[in-house]
Amino acid sequence: MMVSLTAAVCLLSVMPTGTSAENLAERLGYPSDARLLIIHADDVGMCHSVNEATMKALEAGIVTSGSIMVPCPWFPEIAAYCREHPQLDLGIHVTLTSEWKYYRWRPASPMDQVPGLVDEEGYLWRSVEDVVKHASPEEVEREIRAQIRRAIDFGIKPTHIDTHMGTVYASPHFFKAYCKVAEEFGIPPMILSPNSDIARRRAGEPVIASIFGMLRSLNLRFPMLDDLVTGVATTEIERRREEYKEVIRNLKPGVTQVILHLGLDRPEMRAITSSWLARYNDFLIFTDEEMRRFIEEQGVKLIGWKEIKALGHPGR
Repeated sequence: MMVSLTAAVCLLSVMPTGTSAENLAERLGYPSDARLLIIHADDVGMCHSVNEATMKALEAGIVTSGSIMVPCPWFPEIAAYCREHPQLDLGIHVTLTSEWKYYRWRPASPMDQVPGLVDEEGYLWRSVEDVVKHASPEEVEREIRAQIRRAIDFGIKPTHIDTHMGTVYASPHFFKAYCKVAEEFGIPPMILSPNSDIARRRAGEPVIASIFGMLRSLNLRFPMLDDLVTGVATTEIERRREEYKEVIRNLKPGVTQVILHLGLDRPEMRAITSSWLARYNDFLIFTDEEMRRFIEEQGVKLIGWKEIKALGHPGR
């Protein structure tokens, strides 16, 4: 389930920048007009069907990166896969919500240490709004740290962090915790450039201005994505494929990330979410060699978060 991830990610767009107009592609050593693309699988570890789809997609080589939901029941499976394939480009999908009706999970921290993150049923809250209402910034910071530590303890080498359902972007204080823990571990957080179209559309919103002021005072600096695509509208596979192609045709210079939600058509996946078909179609589209050829024909280069992590940042 995604609740306005586009809107949530926009909160990141207020990260302070230097005076240079250099895009992320240039920082990575490419020409200023290079069009670089991260094809990113979210929700890895959520369930077995998602893990199966993600493993196959990463092996096919069109999907270049993904992020793992550490609190979820099938996290150990993807952790074992990471240990067997240390070259993988996988980060942490910081998970502070548990949105499905019957398939749910608890925090990575002991529950008595993060009581504000837990609902009356003993699981993470279903909605972002409830997390903002009940959880303290200290609890959020503790849980982010616990998820990263658990991943590392299981043998994962995270290349980046982002967030499930945009929760850390719903509060300036949560976002501050997100940046603090990312810096602590030397892992780049997903941050969107203020020059992106999304950021410019939402630049006047009070919460964004609040985060901007907070981040200026912190003087934290991380590599920033030049643009972000959080999905396409259509489920039917041929129309969905064409919408993704249109996105790729129209990529601007710099680094763009396209977010996918992968899954296989399994009884498990159908039982968990009504979006199973969109997830399955994402899997079919982005394991098809025809899509790889199309990307190459457009002059777009696929990259991952490993390259971005290698840049480091001035804060360390």
